[in-house]
Amino acid sequence: MNSEEDGSVAEDSGRRRRVHGMLKLYYGLNEEGKAAEQAESLDPCDINGPHFDPELYLNKLRRECSLAELMDHETCMVKQIRSLDSDMQTLVYENYNKFISATDTIRKMKNDFKKMEDEMDCLSANMAAITDFSARISGTLQDQHVQITKLSGVHTLLRKLQFLFELPARLNKCLELQAYAQAVNSHRKARCVLQQYSHLPSFKGIQDDCHAIMDKLAQELRQKFRDGGTSSKDLSECVELLLQLDEPAEELCDKFLSHARSRLESDLQGLGAEIKPDASSATSAQNESSGADAGSPTDSSPTGLPSPSSPKTDILEFIDRGCNEFVSSLCLVITSYQELFINHPQTGELATKNIPQMANGKLQAFVDDLAARYFSLVEQRIQEERGVGDNSLLVRALDRFHRRLQAVSKLLPGSSVPNQGTEIVIRAANERVKQYLCALQSFYMDSLTDVRQALATPRLSMGGASVVGGPASSRDNPSSLPELLSSLSSSILNQIKSVLASVHLFTAKDISFSNKPYFKGEFCSKGVRESLVVSFIRFVCQSSRQFCESAGDKGGSTPPALLLLLSRLCLDYETSTISYILTLTDEQFLVQHHTPVTPVTSLCAEAREAAQKLLNHYVKVQGLIISQMLRKSVETRDWVNTIEPRNVRAVMKRVVEDTTSIDVQVGLLYEEGVRKAHSSDSSKRTFSVYSSSRQQARYAASYTPSAPMDTNLLSNIHKLFSERIDIFSSVEFNKVSVMTGIIKISLKTFLECVRLRTFGRYGLQQIQVDCHYLQMYLWRFVSDENLVHFLLDEIVGSSAHRCLDPAPMEQSVIEVICERG
Repeated sequence: MNSEEDGSVAEDSGRRRRVHGMLKLYYGLNEEGKAAEQAESLDPCDINGPHFDPELYLNKLRRECSLAELMDHETCMVKQIRSLDSDMQTLVYENYNKFISATDTIRKMKNDFKKMEDEMDCLSANMAAITDFSARISGTLQDQHVQITKLSGVHTLLRKLQFLFELPARLNKCLELQAYAQAVNSHRKARCVLQQYSHLPSFKGIQDDCHAIMDKLAQELRQKFRDGGTSSKDLSECVELLLQLDEPAEELCDKFLSHARSRLESDLQGLGAEIKPDASSATSAQNESSGADAGSPTDSSPTGLPSPSSPKTDILEFIDRGCNEFVSSLCLVITSYQELFINHPQTGELATKNIPQMANGKLQAFVDDLAARYFSLVEQRIQEERGVGDNSLLVRALDRFHRRLQAVSKLLPGSSVPNQGTEIVIRAANERVKQYLCALQSFYMDSLTDVRQALATPRLSMGGASVVGGPASSRDNPSSLPELLSSLSSSILNQIKSVLASVHLFTAKDISFSNKPYFKGEFCSKGVRESLVVSFIRFVCQSSRQFCESAGDKGGSTPPALLLLLSRLCLDYETSTISYILTLTDEQFLVQHHTPVTPVTSLCAEAREAAQKLLNHYVKVQGLIISQMLRKSVETRDWVNTIEPRNVRAVMKRVVEDTTSIDVQVGLLYEEGVRKAHSSDSSKRTFSVYSSSRQQARYAASYTPSAPMDTNLLSNIHKLFSERIDIFSSVEFNKVSVMTGIIKISLKTFLECVRLRTFGRYGLQQIQVDCHYLQMYLWRFVSDENLVHFLLDEIVGSSAHRCLDPAPMEQSVIEVICERG
């Protein structure tokens, strides 16, 4: 129902608009109801024009149209006429009530106008009577007007004279009541008159009395100003009165500022009492002595323990006191001073002395001097904030400090105080970043210390037996290496996130100084990204590389497992961690790289270089440990007079055990790597080589004194066709490459030691047994078994060359001895 009613109402309104439009068109009206301004048509055949001629129009239609067209034209015109008549009737019916209301209104207006005409006639009569009465009064008083004006002037003069004669008494009364402002105002009113008529004795006496009284009043005002025991409002009133008494403005400025300085210096002394005399040096000494205690991995914050010599109040309370006492008092002094000497309207002679410019210069110097002392105290207090556990307190204090200084900038637009305050905030933020960097570095070094302790702990006992040094120590708890790596990496990453969250408080939206250009750009890019994050990553890489610089055959005191763990840590940093940390920093601080920053690729290259150096050093250290055992086993034995070999020497078993242990250790952190295809008889290949006819022939030539060819020549010819082996080449980041490097160093050392010894028959046979035993186990650790074959072949060949009675042992005997173990 509602929708049908709405539809009918819409149709009615649409029809009305069409009717009104046709009527406007018929009467030539525009949208505002005014006649449209258009050119009149002179065509007599234009039915809508003013010069329309029906006869001409009809004759034209008869000439141009056929009968059917005439009939259609007539039908159309009849319809239009009827439609217009119908619309006209509808318009009259719709506005019938308006017509009735208009008729009533016109009738009522006629009655109202009749009453108004009567009232206007009455008013006109009254005005005429008033005018006549006023004229009669003016005529009656015309003669006395001049006399009244004269008497009024005499009365005014007498009142002035009475004021002058009573002025000394009035001034004394004001002086007794301490109504200094009223006395000065009264004297200012009479000063010009007394000066003008000072040649008259009576006026001269009044002037002298007034001067004496005003001198006494000025003296009391000066004493009151010097005492300074009054409120700021009374002091301002005192200065204003002294200026009105023609006191020197420059002297008053100095006295006002001197009085204000005494009060402000008392506030500064109160702040100075909150700062210990040697707090900064004591705090730094504490930090140096407790460096190992700060930032341990078990702490929840990167800062470790707070400094024991903490101030009496925290930084926020100190800044609040400074703002509420010193800064508020300074702003009040500035406001009072400006109202008195700068913004106060100068009249008369004071306007020509240019007092505001002089007073403004003194105020600027006064504010700069006291603000410098205040800033010095604030910076000393900020330097005492060494503990970086909770950064929010310092940020809130700096925010409050910065906000309150903005009041000074509004009072003194040209002052450098706000900019100096902003510089203090910037220096504090940069110093905080440095402290966080030191805390991260300390945390990292302490974490490495804990890792070293964890690596050394299993060495204390292993099944009741003591384990001393060497790579075998990792056998005790091999699963600890991945756990240590994961714990170290996650703790460092969490610590970096915690530090970034703390530093991010400096750029929070509710902090007043965060909208400064420095904190939007340079602080985020150079301060946080470069000075904190990038510097810490480089510190990790650099400190890790330093472990490779330790001297000694065994690599100093650095555990080999630590070298392996750090190499994996640096490699993980290169692959993912560095990119993640820098991306997190850029997103959290909205770093805009307007200034040159360290690219991710550069840091990744440094981390990879550190990982490569650590891994190479690990291979060298482990190789030297095994080499040391082999060297001592060769140097401490009499190879010429030794007995016939019946078993494998114990040192060879230890070499295999240590190599196996190293393989397990490296496999915990690195992938397997790629090996070449192994032959089916890899463990027996050395035997076949040593007992082959070619080798026998090679040895036989050296057995016979009259051998036509030197065995040295045969060995050198054999080396020409062998692939060159680089012993100390860089290893790849996989287990096979690492083990290959360690075994190359070990066997090369074994070879060089053999070349320096002389062997008997049984010495050569012992070397054969040892080499076969090594071949049985070492081939499975290297990437190419031919490398082991070649080095062991060189060892046996060198021992045969250095043998006095070279008689090799049978292959079957060697196998029996090695299998018996």
